[in-house]
Amino acid sequence: MRPVFRFLSDGLVHEIRDEALRVLEKVGVLVDHEEARALLLDAGCRQNTQTGRITIPASLVERALSSAPSTIELFDRQGKLVVRLGRDPSVFNPGSAALTVLDWNTQHQRKAETQDVIAVARLTESLEYLALQSTAVIPSDVPPGIADRYRLGVALIFGSKPVVTGTFREDGFDPMRQMLLALRGSEEELRRKPLAIFDCCPSPPLKWSHLTCQALLDCARAGIPAELVSMPLCGATAPVTLVGSLVQHTAETLSGIVIHQLASPGAPIIYGGSPAATDLRTGTTPMGAIETMMMDAAYNEIGRSFGLPTHAYMGLTDAKLLDAQAGAEAALGAVLAALSGVSVVSGPGMMDFESCFSLEKLVIDNEFCGMALRAARGIEKRDEELAADLYGDLTRGDLFLTSDVTLRWFREELFFPSPVIDRDGYERWAQKGRSSAAERAHARVQQLLNAPPNPAQPAQVEQILSVLREENRRAGGGVLPLERVVREMQG
Repeated sequence: MRPVFRFLSDGLVHEIRDEALRVLEKVGVLVDHEEARALLLDAGCRQNTQTGRITIPASLVERALSSAPSTIELFDRQGKLVVRLGRDPSVFNPGSAALTVLDWNTQHQRKAETQDVIAVARLTESLEYLALQSTAVIPSDVPPGIADRYRLGVALIFGSKPVVTGTFREDGFDPMRQMLLALRGSEEELRRKPLAIFDCCPSPPLKWSHLTCQALLDCARAGIPAELVSMPLCGATAPVTLVGSLVQHTAETLSGIVIHQLASPGAPIIYGGSPAATDLRTGTTPMGAIETMMMDAAYNEIGRSFGLPTHAYMGLTDAKLLDAQAGAEAALGAVLAALSGVSVVSGPGMMDFESCFSLEKLVIDNEFCGMALRAARGIEKRDEELAADLYGDLTRGDLFLTSDVTLRWFREELFFPSPVIDRDGYERWAQKGRSSAAERAHARVQQLLNAPPNPAQPAQVEQILSVLREENRRAGGGVLPLERVVREMQG
């Protein structure tokens, strides 16, 4: 039996679902995209001439849900299956779209650059409990107009794991698809073995922008998994009650599923989000708030009730330094996500309301993810006798340490973290230098980044660079920093 953590009763799940359908039928959504509006209207939706909102009948929602796949397979650079979302346990990946990094030497935030994007990709590649990578930081040393495709290019060159990403501009999807094709070789193979997930975010309350609609349509028609990221903010852009925000989240997400499935029935889509409680004292939207985590776990229950893979931003913190707050919020989020059965968990490495990234936090969070995955496995019966060693010679001091049962099962039963997590006694810890978790994490970062990289094949790297050069030329940029790094790496 695997432990399952729930915040909603079956009855409340159905009430939220039913009210979300009523909201779509009576209130509707704003859709700032002509083609998406046409798809909805042709399918039987109606547009209010006064508000411009499009109302969606429940029957159309049900039709869209019935065509959306219940599982999604993701594959790595080499074409090896990594995970079956919707069936396998949770998978973790770094968060996305941080503008700054926490500089270890100064302990201050600074703008992210190409070297930081590379470092995140290389670290994620080495961390065993992060099954996916993501375009976690936005580089400031390239033209802003190509930042979305540039960070994906870096991830594809330096990381082999499937990547969670997204577009910032309507012209971003095609070059990003071209880079994915450079690794897969053909449209058919990219559809058959997806290598990336694209985030698509509605605007609260109940609106789809032109950019996000275009991303939904592009993903659906290319067969690339789309991840819906509804972001209701309690008391700011959504009802202040958690259940009210869940209704809005459900309505926004369902409307996205309808648009997506009308564009291409059967295309892969993930029921995700990034809601937040609003701290009405400060005006901030804390991702580490317990209410935020509760909503994440709850909408996961709703998404799973629809038979869809799910996603959430958990395992992150609003702290500005690697302190007790950072550890508490990240660990709690990772454990809740795994015990709630969220399919894709984004957040390790993220700080300061998702705006800052820390390499050291990523390494620490990797340990939290491992612990969370161990907890989600639960307690299992191993042998016919539950405690066979208790029937042996209990006077032998080494009985348990050397028994066949111990040697057979200790690796499966016990989670052994890396030295980032201290388990020495006080004297030994002091002899080793009295280091903090953050200091041990920094040492681990340096160790991993000093190892040789594992880049894509030279021909694939050149194809990716070719796409980025053309995009950079259009944006009026100079020599790409990535080109210098690749030249040095290739000698």
